[in-house]
Amino acid sequence: MKKSFVLLSLFFILSGLVNAATSTETTDALKLKPNLAQGEKTYQLCATCHGKNGWGKQDGSFPVIASQHKSVIIKQLADIRARNRENPTMFPFAGNDVLGGPQGIEDVAGYIAQLPPNPDPGKGDGKQVALGKKIYAEKCAACHGQQGEGNADAFFPRIQGQHYAYLLRQLQWMRDGRRKNANPAMLAIIKEMDDASLSAVADYVSRIEVKTDAQSKTSDIK
Repeated sequence: MKKSFVLLSLFFILSGLVNAATSTETTDALKLKPNLAQGEKTYQLCATCHGKNGWGKQDGSFPVIASQHKSVIIKQLADIRARNRENPTMFPFAGNDVLGGPQGIEDVAGYIAQLPPNPDPGKGDGKQVALGKKIYAEKCAACHGQQGEGNADAFFPRIQGQHYAYLLRQLQWMRDGRRKNANPAMLAIIKEMDDASLSAVADYVSRIEVKTDAQSKTSDIK
């Protein structure tokens, strides 16, 4: 119990540090209201990879972004633009000449956030789901929620309905230092986890039942 309390405290302390370091562009965008019609126009370019419905590809080469928290989308786009997150595929699509400034980011993020979630993401082999469920309850649920719903205010992403292969790749990249904008609290949790454990938790998360009610899709659209 004491260890769990310490870990939970670490979550919120480090999360506060991350939020305090949030880029000015992210902060500016979050103050605005999205123009969803303009966001839809901008999204047509995004759809080339992420699909018209924002469901990406089941092989995990492109993630599900539909129904992601608007705040999370804004922060990730701002991080990519600032090169705080290495994503060469996204660089040409995230620039000022494509998205515009903070309002442009707000518009496209708002549009993506209100897209219906993917009810059938790509999954793993199912052999270690029980282990993955145990790991998730112990190490992940405190921030990402019991159902993988995330937390818009804390920039914790919705991982429910995400492709297994994408989840596994991101977990490995964070652990190994290839993804540099990872939350320090998360790194403290996964840095000692092996590939088998990461695969198990990614497989479990990919199988969490996806909520499709209107409230879960639009609660953070302002």
